[in-house]
Amino acid sequence: MLVDLLLLLIPVPLLLAATLAFAGPGRRPRLTLRAAEVAAMITLIGAAVSIAALAVFGPASGPWIGIGGLGLSARLDAISATMMTLVAFIGWIVVRYANTFLDGEARQGAFTGWLCLTLASVLVLVTAGSLAQLVLGWVGAGVFLQRLLLFYPERLAAQRASRKAGIIARVGDLALVGAAGLLAAAYGTGDLGAILAGARAGEGGALAVGAAGLIALAGVLKSAQFPVHGWLTEVMEAPTPVSALLHAGVINAGGFVLIRLADVMLLAPGVLAVLVVIGGFTALFGSLVMLTQPAVKTSLAWSTVAQMGFMILQCGLALFPLALLHVVAHSLYKAHSFLASGGAVERVAAIRRPGPVAIPNAGAVSRAFLAALAIYVFIGLGFGLMNKAPQVIALGAILIFGVAYMLAQGFADAAPAALTRRTALYAALTSAAYFGLQTAVSHLTAGVLPSTPNPGPLEWGLTILAVISFGLVAIVQAMFPLWAHHPAAAGLRVHLSNGLYANAAFDRLIGGWAARRPS
Repeated sequence: MLVDLLLLLIPVPLLLAATLAFAGPGRRPRLTLRAAEVAAMITLIGAAVSIAALAVFGPASGPWIGIGGLGLSARLDAISATMMTLVAFIGWIVVRYANTFLDGEARQGAFTGWLCLTLASVLVLVTAGSLAQLVLGWVGAGVFLQRLLLFYPERLAAQRASRKAGIIARVGDLALVGAAGLLAAAYGTGDLGAILAGARAGEGGALAVGAAGLIALAGVLKSAQFPVHGWLTEVMEAPTPVSALLHAGVINAGGFVLIRLADVMLLAPGVLAVLVVIGGFTALFGSLVMLTQPAVKTSLAWSTVAQMGFMILQCGLALFPLALLHVVAHSLYKAHSFLASGGAVERVAAIRRPGPVAIPNAGAVSRAFLAALAIYVFIGLGFGLMNKAPQVIALGAILIFGVAYMLAQGFADAAPAALTRRTALYAALTSAAYFGLQTAVSHLTAGVLPSTPNPGPLEWGLTILAVISFGLVAIVQAMFPLWAHHPAAAGLRVHLSNGLYANAAFDRLIGGWAARRPS
């Protein structure tokens, strides 16, 4: 009971710090900044205590606790403990970074308040044990984040990006509210534990399938999937701490809801198929556009689009444990990338020999991909490859394509032997890490997340299509130096650098370019 109460109270220190921030001075509010940092540290300690309690007592009967008729409850399991710790850790780092980064800004106090409210909302979301709390945390995180995006309200680009983000967020809010209503009607309760148990038993009928469709829509919108990805690539006008919080935290809310409600999503195979198509295309699209961006933060934003697409692809393939692992890895990587983006130009300039050390021809690329797949299969056999779900095997093959891209340089005629050995080692380590982490996360989430079902004809077709698509793109990237100077390649680069103009079309649709300067 004490642990359950702790989960419900975890956002409270941040809420108190936010209250102090709004009541204090705007410029250099020393007490406010200290309070926010202490609140973030208390939250991180609370998350650590929760993990210890989960390890000692387990999630058996205590995760779902209702309080009176308010419908408040908290869930402590592998998902909530992982996400809570992740949010608390990144939140603590961002708060500390923001205190220095924004020192002297006229509205630093208000910024700290909105930052604390955003973090508190995300914590409510990831620890929610009821539909009401899930929706409250989801909506709150979007609303408060929008205030952070408009930290510089006089900037036209900030106005446009905030307006676009607000439109996408409100549509996503309505989708999740509609899904919550359908789930409550289908299962007769707002308790997530009872809903997930019913869904795992195959209950819910058409209402649950409709809810799965709305959940998918909310997840796609929140995760900035094509063609509504533009808002994520335009919010660079916000301070760097906001970018880190958005790309390492709030953007994962869509994937989290899909993972949390995985049992419901499995009731709608057609919806999962749509997620595979949208996520797969967004991942390929974002990764290609990312390579054409000259600005560091913009390139990182497109990287997030691609990574979120890959996460949605994982959810569509019913690889929910791997999607959770992806959320953690991407969040830590992206938080570091944004907070360290200021020194990226100096680091790049210090590289004496940028670009590939050798240009592979078609033969080298073919040998590299065959070698990478052979290494992958060999390592996988040691982890029981033949007993893995086909979707798991396919996803690992897609990941190894990225290593094959580097391996192709090692197989080039002009490449030194050391490079070939090093890239082959990378392929072996990547394969071992993938299967090792997949085994570990599947064990940790057993009983919490559903196992990946055997694929039917539709799932087989989509899985094969995904492997072929990512493989072809990897081959094109590996051979790009051979035709990079062709006029067609130059034209393609221009179109990709503009995101194939999908965002411009969306701007025209919503009148995003009509923002005016404040009078």
